[in-house]
Amino acid sequence: MGEQLQIVNVAGKNVEAQYVEMMVPLYSFGCERKIKNALASLKGIYSVNVDFHQQKVTVWGICDKSDVLAIVKTKRRGARFWESKDDILFQESHSSSAPSSPQRHCSLPVKNSSRYLAMIKRQSLNLSLSMIKNQPLNWKVLKKVFRRSSSF
Repeated sequence: MGEQLQIVNVAGKNVEAQYVEMMVPLYSFGCERKIKNALASLKGIYSVNVDFHQQKVTVWGICDKSDVLAIVKTKRRGARFWESKDDILFQESHSSSAPSSPQRHCSLPVKNSSRYLAMIKRQSLNLSLSMIKNQPLNWKVLKKVFRRSSSF
């Protein structure tokens, strides 16, 4: 027997239960908690799965993809859809409705490439090294840096 999905009319649009996968820059487990709390307050969302190491958020529920991404973007600005075609459609729909303003568009390499993984490691290392700059160098600070870094 096939799984029957519920179709709900939301603001004149038919929306059915679906998975929404997003790539969200998560710098700490606190960011993960912020995303979960923001999405848990929405009606119609059944589950939120946050994968810190892949920088991926998966939402299952009766929701509109663009609405979910808009909520996540209020917490983490760099959020975008996991699939590039969905992200392009979202950008086009919001660029036509919003007044044109100069925005920075950075071209990121493909998610699975080694260049992308190297960039993520560099960013996490830069964050860890920034903690050292403000405090004198001692063993306690070094242990904190290595404990927070996921690259070791």
